[in-house]
Amino acid sequence: MGGGELVTDMRIIHGIHTLDPDAGGPPLVASRLAAAQAAQGHEVSIVSYELSDAAAARTRASLASVPGADAVRLRSLAPPTGVERFWPRVAASQLTEQIRAADVVHLHGVWEPILTALAAAARRAHVPYVVTPHGMLDPWAMQQSRLKKRVALLLGYRRMLDRASFLHMLNVDEARLVQPLRLRAGTEVIGNGVFLEEVEPLPPRGSFYARFPSLGGRPYVLFLSRLHFKKGLDHLGAAFTIVARQVPEVRLVVAGPDGGARADFERAVAQQGLTDRVHVVGPLYGTQKLEAFGDACCFCLPSRQEGFSVAITEAMACGVPVVISDACHFPEVREAAAGRIVPLEPAAIAEALIEIVNGPVTRQAMSAAGAALVRSRYTWPKIATQMLRAYEAQAARRAGARWFWSASELGNP
Repeated sequence: MGGGELVTDMRIIHGIHTLDPDAGGPPLVASRLAAAQAAQGHEVSIVSYELSDAAAARTRASLASVPGADAVRLRSLAPPTGVERFWPRVAASQLTEQIRAADVVHLHGVWEPILTALAAAARRAHVPYVVTPHGMLDPWAMQQSRLKKRVALLLGYRRMLDRASFLHMLNVDEARLVQPLRLRAGTEVIGNGVFLEEVEPLPPRGSFYARFPSLGGRPYVLFLSRLHFKKGLDHLGAAFTIVARQVPEVRLVVAGPDGGARADFERAVAQQGLTDRVHVVGPLYGTQKLEAFGDACCFCLPSRQEGFSVAITEAMACGVPVVISDACHFPEVREAAAGRIVPLEPAAIAEALIEIVNGPVTRQAMSAAGAALVRSRYTWPKIATQMLRAYEAQAARRAGARWFWSASELGNP
């Protein structure tokens, strides 16, 4: 491998705990990166735990319009029980031959036992592996269940990370923020993307209003993500209280699966007397999600921490101006003038939302800028090519030792 041309017959295994889109960004990223690689002529499979019927239906709906998804082989493992939940040796042993035949194993996430088991299996087979932490190692994330994560690092997760071919970081901030952990593996910074086929053409204007007539055709700010503390719904609720006083016609649409924050958010909304102006609509997939983007005047994600938000990228691809927190680590939004990046303060969030809601010229300019940014830098075919080149760059650096295995590491998983 190496050189100017990409190899067209790589065998790639992606490993992830679940492909259920309700689990957030990692399943969406793993499935779409795999599909983009398969569409470029590679033999790609995804290993994950078997889904419930409902989760399997969500996953099928999520992948329905993804180019190349039908070329990806899915390997489902039986849900773990007993000791397997903490040390899934049996599951990993079932994949021994598949891993031995692979050119690279790409793991998504950090704190799942199946990932350490797959990494150990790859080491035993002398097959290189890559880890995408998806923001799970930055300081804010490490402070959540801090003691458990420190113990986990001692019990095998640090070995998984240290012996990776490289850590795939989604942005330069993430690469910088993990430095205090002093991990041995190098890093490669490659963002996430969208398939333009998933967002083009958008449904006709007014489709979301027709689906939710209670909006009355009024302009709305869209939040579309898991309803989780990390996503900053409490900040958004406080900011919308300010917006609602100054812009009487605006509404807030909150879409996404409940990650534990819905009840508190709805109580806060009720206490502010804004229940009739805030619409919590549950998770949206496929056409329904595009309808929500298509009619929104602004997208807002005031998150406490993000690796590289798929929702932000999708919003811009759909031509929706974005208001995001600086903790989303997406400086290109400011550089491209595709929206506003604000501190996690309700007043600052409200100011940016009011500017966009009240500014049709500003909205139009941001819409065009965001759409151009995504199409120039953040489509899955481009991302897949960058990732394949990263795989090959590591191969070239370690050409004398079956990619990156030194003699001292052989036989020491």
